[in-house]
Amino acid sequence: MLKKRRKLSSTRSGREATLTSSRLQPGRFELSVDGVAQSVVSLTDPTRLAYPYTRHIARAIDAAAPAGSPLFTVHLGAGALTLARYVQATRAGSPQLVVEFEPDLYRAMLQALPLPEGSDVRAVFGDARQVADGPLPVPATRAGERPPLGAAPGGAERAATGGDWVGAEFTIVDLWDAAVIHQRVASREFFERVAERSSGDGVTVVNLLDGHPFTYARRQAATLAAVFAHVAVVLDADPFDAEGPLGNVLVFASNTPLDIVARPDLLGVPRPNLLHGGTLESWVAGARIMTDADGSDSPDPDDPRWG
Repeated sequence: MLKKRRKLSSTRSGREATLTSSRLQPGRFELSVDGVAQSVVSLTDPTRLAYPYTRHIARAIDAAAPAGSPLFTVHLGAGALTLARYVQATRAGSPQLVVEFEPDLYRAMLQALPLPEGSDVRAVFGDARQVADGPLPVPATRAGERPPLGAAPGGAERAATGGDWVGAEFTIVDLWDAAVIHQRVASREFFERVAERSSGDGVTVVNLLDGHPFTYARRQAATLAAVFAHVAVVLDADPFDAEGPLGNVLVFASNTPLDIVARPDLLGVPRPNLLHGGTLESWVAGARIMTDADGSDSPDPDDPRWG
């Protein structure tokens, strides 16, 4: 059970962020905003991931490049940098870029939970959609290349600009405003910008929350399929259970075949549900693509329909 809760910072919208340390597991911390858990990290073992969905993403990261080799990873939404710490632990010195809306919260989090020495994690502060819509570097960087970020000591904040977000090899879209994802970072136009800033074989994964009949998740899968050539959905709940709970849904997308489809054993045991190909097309059938003009926020977990 988590104890020793203390206020960490307040967000721009007035929500309160708290950091809670574990009494039973030293070095384990939970970051929450307005009581909604955002991240759980272990400073003693960053590869120990609390949530199944983070483990699914981590396994996809493991498969994205040879073991131990650098992987340019972009995190849209920082939280407590759970997966950035995982990348550093498994691929030391990998260049990583964070796009984060809350600079004060990010700085307070880093002060409380410093990154390991040698981490190369840079931060761009601003609205992810505005950063994504910004100009790409000129002359345009060729696919698979990116401006060098360079290694730097861990722990302290290090700045970057939107121009450093180019040639991403793995992009994690985790853009929560407390418990809701806003439609402006869930549209086809937004994901087109993400694709433009990715390498030719880059992987993008979107973390969202939904439950049966998965209207929002199905629309997100359809939207990503309108931008990327290959899409797969991973979820622990049964996608066809009409009484199933609200839970995390991951949508993976790339312009090259996805490793988790070719090797579903990567997702571990117990294996989550994996939808791709014809099964995914059948599940998504009839779902409207989200655009800037026709989108929606993600489901509110406090809605009574979720029980």
